[in-house]
Amino acid sequence: MMSQKFTSPILQATNLNLYYGTKKVVKNLNMKIGKKTVTAMIGPSGCGKSTILRSFNRMNDFIDTFSHEGEILFEGSDIYKSKIDVTEFRRRIGMVFQKPNPFSSSIAKNITWGPKINGYKGDLNELVETSLRKAALWDEVKDKLNDSGLALSGGQQQRLCIARAIAMDPEVILMDEPCSALDPASTLAIEDLIHDLKQQYTIVIVTHNMQQAARVSEYTAFMYNGDLVEYGPTTKLFSTPDEKLTRDYIVGRFG
Repeated sequence: MMSQKFTSPILQATNLNLYYGTKKVVKNLNMKIGKKTVTAMIGPSGCGKSTILRSFNRMNDFIDTFSHEGEILFEGSDIYKSKIDVTEFRRRIGMVFQKPNPFSSSIAKNITWGPKINGYKGDLNELVETSLRKAALWDEVKDKLNDSGLALSGGQQQRLCIARAIAMDPEVILMDEPCSALDPASTLAIEDLIHDLKQQYTIVIVTHNMQQAARVSEYTAFMYNGDLVEYGPTTKLFSTPDEKLTRDYIVGRFG
């Protein structure tokens, strides 16, 4: 397995084991994620990809049976230490889910709700426009900001969810299969957006679509049965992987 030697990783898992009840779903994970990179996580269903992603911003806290061993460091600090402000931490690490989940309120309120409850003191109209522009959605919705977010198409809803995450001024955006419910045109729009966003944010994307991983990411991690099999530059992992298991998965010779 290739090991990434980022000098100042923004996220780092060290000897990380993740459990649901007594079932160990991620085994002794060691990986570093560099700042302002796009990292894809690939592998068959049930291999631990989404569990890792949700651990990176402590979304697994909402699952009663979840437990962990080892460390996850965010900018050098252990995110599971009790002194951490989890609300502030989740602001800094945003999440976009598989199914678009905009609030039923207006497009504008989708953007402003989180910042307002977190004490945002700036110009809310400016925040709405800036966030929607960064999500490549402004031109499509600027005349219907008071319409429900649910009135948008699936692809637009997903970009609204990305804009909602951006509005919180995160450093990292986690994306869990963000295109799996979208048509090809909307998928392409999200992929183009990822290319634009990586100039400013660190992005970690879980995807079943290996072509998508190859298109959007600079680094790829291949998971299998809870183990990190291989991790390294996307171009190398897809062209000359070190592990036979990786090679078999990529060429579809699996199982």
